[in-house]
Amino acid sequence: MAKNKQKSYYDQLKAEILAFLSVNIERPYTLQDLFTHYDVKNKQEKALYGMLVEDLLEEGKIYQIDKGKYTVDVNANAVVGRLDHVNPKFGFIRYDDTKPDIWVDADDLKGAIDGDLVKATIYGEFYKKGNNPEGAVIEIIERGRKEIVGKIQVFGNYALVRPDHKNLHDDIFIPKDKINGATKDDLVIVKIVEYPTNVQQGVGEVTEILGKSGDNNAEMHAILAEFGLPIRFDKAIEEEAAAISEVITEEEIKKRRDFREILTFTIDPHDAKDFDDALSFRILENQNYEIGVHIADVTHYVQEGTRLEEEALNRATSVYLVDRTIPMLPEKLSNNLCSLRPHEDKLTFSAVFEMTHDGRLINEWFGRTVIHSDHRFTYEDAQKVLENEEGDVLNPATEPDEILEKYRFPLHTLNHLAKILKKERFRNGAINFETNEVKFKLDETGKPLGVVLKIRKDAHKLIEEFMLLANKKVAEFVFKLKNEANSEANTMVYRVHEPPNPEKLQNFANFAGRFGFSIKTDSDKTLSNSMNKMMAEVEGTPVQNVLEQLAVRTMSKARYTTEPLGHFGLAFEHYSHFTSPIRRYPDMMAHRLLQHYLTALPKDRNKVSHDEYEKKSKHSSDREKLAAEAERASIKYKQVEFMSLQERRTIFTGVVTGVTDFGIFVEITSTSCEGMVRLADLKDDFYEWDRNNYRVVGKRTGRVINFGDTVKVTVKGTDLERRSMDLELVGLEGKSMPASSTKRSNKDATSSRGGRREKPSRTAPKSSRTSSKDKGKRKRK
Repeated sequence: MAKNKQKSYYDQLKAEILAFLSVNIERPYTLQDLFTHYDVKNKQEKALYGMLVEDLLEEGKIYQIDKGKYTVDVNANAVVGRLDHVNPKFGFIRYDDTKPDIWVDADDLKGAIDGDLVKATIYGEFYKKGNNPEGAVIEIIERGRKEIVGKIQVFGNYALVRPDHKNLHDDIFIPKDKINGATKDDLVIVKIVEYPTNVQQGVGEVTEILGKSGDNNAEMHAILAEFGLPIRFDKAIEEEAAAISEVITEEEIKKRRDFREILTFTIDPHDAKDFDDALSFRILENQNYEIGVHIADVTHYVQEGTRLEEEALNRATSVYLVDRTIPMLPEKLSNNLCSLRPHEDKLTFSAVFEMTHDGRLINEWFGRTVIHSDHRFTYEDAQKVLENEEGDVLNPATEPDEILEKYRFPLHTLNHLAKILKKERFRNGAINFETNEVKFKLDETGKPLGVVLKIRKDAHKLIEEFMLLANKKVAEFVFKLKNEANSEANTMVYRVHEPPNPEKLQNFANFAGRFGFSIKTDSDKTLSNSMNKMMAEVEGTPVQNVLEQLAVRTMSKARYTTEPLGHFGLAFEHYSHFTSPIRRYPDMMAHRLLQHYLTALPKDRNKVSHDEYEKKSKHSSDREKLAAEAERASIKYKQVEFMSLQERRTIFTGVVTGVTDFGIFVEITSTSCEGMVRLADLKDDFYEWDRNNYRVVGKRTGRVINFGDTVKVTVKGTDLERRSMDLELVGLEGKSMPASSTKRSNKDATSSRGGRREKPSRTAPKSSRTSSKDKGKRKRK
């Protein structure tokens, strides 16, 4: 036992020396420097420190650059990752999805800001924040931002811009001659001229004025700029698109399979302008069904080597904010040439399936086609047909009886087959990730008038199942089409979703278990079954949205890659994105690759740059993430704006969605808007965070507020700039909060929580720290 303690003490001293040298890399250090720093005076301790240094040298963690001078080998224990600066006092370096992030004190960021690609050193096993290893930035490899967006305040000889992004915590200084006409409360784009350091704020120059803070267009443009997303197309791109001919020649039609005489239709949202997929349906002589999934042939119009192609790759995705779409392609393409509008001939790329009435797939065909859509359904109109076997359920003023009769059987048959396909997916282990989608009713100025939850019905699911089928079968076809020269699979862009990290999964299973749900993790099949069982059981309960979102966050993030890693959530061995090339660049890549394999000789099939497609896949994944973050930011903005317009003192019902050492997060049930009740505002008691049980407990009364509790709240205040909302708790599970306004005693104010208000780390509250220069310094008694 004593021996183990001695070894642990020895290893800890070694880790302290390594931590000290890892932070202080400006110059090499001698043994005498270490003796001075650690106040080492007697011979025995000096000999011990000499042994420690020798061990670190042998392990390759430090090296000797001159006789008796030592420095850390920055590469021995270093990683490269992105900084997520979650709090003014600390950040995380995210470098490997399978490993915990590195916790870094703000003093040790070395001037890095959120989004920067950095090299960071990890101190060692004795330096941790909760479950996160502690480390420091040692090099900034690449700046993640060249511009920031924020609100400007102008003073006599300078201005300050407060960044909109929640992870940028310091104002940017603007010299007087770089304000460029901006005035108080303008939302501006600022080019960073000098990046901040530990002792000096960043310096910038105003390059564009977006409008006044609070104006809807200015705010939406600010969100796009905040995430580095384009607001408009350059004139040259628009001109190149405008020059593309709209004529479909007979020569082009002869190269394609002609579906123009086969019943074809689209089903899309009522406000959609780009229709990138259509379904065709007919009954074959053998009484099987032929179902065509027809996708806009974007790559026919957007040729490689053009500016349009370069722009599509750069954007990689369309962006959907609450009130607008920022398309990947100019309107001439997205809403005209490539939109499968009714009663027009259109060029398409198709996956055609022959299926029996019991859902068996008999044949499949892939290739370029020409179609003529007979009718455009909204989801609502298609749903009416599905819900009514008899009678004219469409608008009689615009939809004659023959339209209904023409589509009733195809729609019901397709819905029947879609349900078989869905049942098969879940039998194979798919997980039901259906979370609520927030929509807003907006007036002509963009002001939110109401919040509604989008409910997915059979019409949505019908389209989804056939899109999934096409994506799956295209991926399988390319994977199985081997090169003639070897047995390796052909290069393809896959949409992959890897199994969840076991540690994160177990944490979620433990969490769900506290609410009576058994999440079994011993195999993929038992996991999917237990997850789906939980999803079904929470449907309609107050905690449905919360548990569904936590389940989604537990899973790995889907991404694009050329590696055929499968799709865990869908339970598909191979899966691609083929069905939305108007709005996703990876679908364009899939189209090009599929066409290559359909037409190339076997010996030429491998003439595809795997590395190039992998690079483009990673870029597409990164852009997709930014687009999703921008969409969430716009939703959050509108939610906070909507709540700011509500009558004060209105009492709302909500659900506790998170508990921390500084506050309780509550989602208002009627609007899906989330805000925070600060523990400092609860005057009836002093509440302490019970981290292990996801709750806070009143120190005097023992009153408990749990994750998932139903509560009553009012809106205390809203901050549109930070897209945040403060709430006041007025009731718990039908019980009113005491009206006491008694102030806390001084004794309470100095209890274990200490009244801290900073955001905690992902795994533990932030504790007191020494400065970077003192890191590794051992306390001496």
